[in-house]
Amino acid sequence: MASAPPLYQQIQQHLLEKIQSGDWPAHHQIPPEEQLARDFGVSRMTANKAIRDLVQKGYLTRQPGLGTFVTDRKAESSLVEVYNIAEEVRSRGHRYGNEVLTREAIEADDEVALRLGVRLGSRVFHTLLVHREDDTPIQLENRYVNPRWVPDYLETDFSRHTPNEVLVKACPITDVEHIVEAVLVDARTAEWLAIDTVTPCLSMVRRTWSGEQLISYARLLHPGNRYKLRSSVHRQSS
Repeated sequence: MASAPPLYQQIQQHLLEKIQSGDWPAHHQIPPEEQLARDFGVSRMTANKAIRDLVQKGYLTRQPGLGTFVTDRKAESSLVEVYNIAEEVRSRGHRYGNEVLTREAIEADDEVALRLGVRLGSRVFHTLLVHREDDTPIQLENRYVNPRWVPDYLETDFSRHTPNEVLVKACPITDVEHIVEAVLVDARTAEWLAIDTVTPCLSMVRRTWSGEQLISYARLLHPGNRYKLRSSVHRQSS
């Protein structure tokens, strides 16, 4: 007979059921630790651990002096670091998937040549993927890769490894450049992202280097109503 889960996990499950059922929508204040401890007959430390873990997973947010609230569960990505989108989705407890729309070797046009630092007409690799979270599109990734540095890129099984995973394994990233702007998209792109053409999107142009080598140039499109970008800077006190 399977043993019952630890008490803090039982509290977590209760909280998650309330959140995922919609009983507690975004910005709803959850009961305080003292009340949860009384309701479940546990110590306040146990209730605190249950809440703390859900804060770390992004389901809850603490506001000092006010309480703990349900977060707006838009997909979130760092604007500073480069993370694997599959891991981001799974860290939120959701299912990741993607669809490969294009996989090809092409000649670099003016924009690609400039962005990727290669000669006009050079052979480059191009992929176009839709990334999904629980079957909902959250990112359209339009990527160009210098085949000199990642010669097997187009042979990747993208159902098992994201482009980010392939690039990081072949050429560890040392430098990143990001340019972000709000845009509207055309009808074809809107269809891929399952939105309409009046929905604002976040466009991130990302270039990545490994040492002195410019490895990849990508344009990442995110539906603005499903995605947010986060940046945090740690300043050391003087």
